[in-house]
Amino acid sequence: MQDLDLSRNNFTGPIPSAIGKLMGLTYLYLQENKFDGSIPPEIGNLMGLTNLLLQQNKLNGSIPSKIGNVKSLSMLNLRENRLDGVIPSKIGDLRNLGLLDLSSSNLIGKIPVELENLTSLIYLDLHNNSLSGSIPTFKNNSHLVRLDLSYNHLKGPIPDNLRAAFPYTSFMGNEAHRRSSVIHYTRMFVLLATILISCVVLGSCFLFRHATKSVQSETTEKNGNFLSIWNYDGRITYEDIINATEDFDIKYCIGTGGYGSVYRAQLPNGKVVALKKLHHFEAEDPSFNKSFRNEVKHLTEVRHRSIIKLHGFCLHRRCMFLIYEYMERGSLFHALRDDVTVVELDWSKRVDLVRDTAHALSYMHHDCAQPIVHRDISSNIILLNSKMQAFVSIFGTARLLDLDSSSNLTANMAGTYGYIAPELAYAMVVNEKRDVYSFGVVAMETMMGEHPADVVSVLLTPFGENIMLHKILDPRLPYPRENSVARSIVLIISLALACLSANPKSRPTMKRVSEAFVAPKLPLAKPFHEISLAQLRDYNRSWLEGGSTEASSGLSDEEGS
Repeated sequence: MQDLDLSRNNFTGPIPSAIGKLMGLTYLYLQENKFDGSIPPEIGNLMGLTNLLLQQNKLNGSIPSKIGNVKSLSMLNLRENRLDGVIPSKIGDLRNLGLLDLSSSNLIGKIPVELENLTSLIYLDLHNNSLSGSIPTFKNNSHLVRLDLSYNHLKGPIPDNLRAAFPYTSFMGNEAHRRSSVIHYTRMFVLLATILISCVVLGSCFLFRHATKSVQSETTEKNGNFLSIWNYDGRITYEDIINATEDFDIKYCIGTGGYGSVYRAQLPNGKVVALKKLHHFEAEDPSFNKSFRNEVKHLTEVRHRSIIKLHGFCLHRRCMFLIYEYMERGSLFHALRDDVTVVELDWSKRVDLVRDTAHALSYMHHDCAQPIVHRDISSNIILLNSKMQAFVSIFGTARLLDLDSSSNLTANMAGTYGYIAPELAYAMVVNEKRDVYSFGVVAMETMMGEHPADVVSVLLTPFGENIMLHKILDPRLPYPRENSVARSIVLIISLALACLSANPKSRPTMKRVSEAFVAPKLPLAKPFHEISLAQLRDYNRSWLEGGSTEASSGLSDEEGS
């Protein structure tokens, strides 16, 4: 057999190691399935393999270094899996490699300098990982035409040769981008100043001739009203928004909350967006105008794949609204309460959305230039796209957090009943631990299919000792049969119980919760149906004191299983 193409199906389970016996294989296409487990190291035996496409599966574990043995490989695509660990330096031995895509795969560590040995490389995509360290110069990769290192944790300067050859979007979302941008713009200042001075006279004449003409741009300001929209072609005005919603007619309203109502609008260019129209009492507050602009300025810098993108905002004498990405499947709250839709949210999708929500909150609390506390985490603000992937909506509710200030107080209770941390009943302090508590409620709700209020309250009594984990799971889904899914459910419930601690100081940080999802997963200590919530709650104590995530959450013991 030379070519094996099983792509775009619904195959599940691990990729069999026996595939390494197909010694004549040149093309192996297994992308866009639901394969899980690790990548078989036996693939390293396929010396004639040229194309290996495993993207968009559920593969976990590390990338086997034996892939470096396949010297004939010209395409290697592993993007959008659940891999962990580092990029093997042995990949640098693949001198014929033209495409390498490891994006969105939870990879950590440094970018191996050995990748500079890939002299045939044309396409390199490592974006949306957790890679650290400096950016290699890739000086030997003379054929490279596409490079994407965005949204990692890379530091240091961007090499001059790369900055000159690739757009800034190739490096955005890194510390390296932020530092190098300052240097880059400083160097450009003198040149631009010279050009601008030369153009002033001619430009003034031109502007004078056309001063009477009305020009609509993507950013307009008139009589104190301000409209700013990004990422859309064509010119969009306030009137376009009003026309698209027929002056915010109720038939376009798709949701409402404590801060405002959300509308679906199709813009003149055909794009569909969501508009969050703020309530009048906030729009009419003069002091709110300034704080609104300040927050929007910072929130526009938020860049995370699981946070809904803000496309624009409007300050108008009639109303204020935010313009952001539209999510086709609505909120998690409604999905869990629809007996038809909820079946689409199988255990794997639920695990994914809890994990993605944790990563998004960790990013807000720990990775933003100025930390952000959400204040209103609930299943209503977890929105789902057409693939039932989760995105956190933060605009209109979040507040910037000054960690060096003692004035992180608010007179506004902010939050949704049933998700508010108990300490807010006596202290209106804005800190990240209130988000941690709310995340715990959402995580439990996602696994149970309903709000966990009764379970949380019973756990605090002696009767809670006998509540079994499998008894609280959503009965509309079949019993989780895959070991990897069962382990993930145990992990999520364990983390949720830790987050629901009545004492804010006893709750983990979202960074610690986020890290737990990418830690190695070990076998369950006992059969799934024998695990109780009380056991998971007790395991949390050693974890919070610095023990391993797996041991503390009941994922393993000394004997294993």
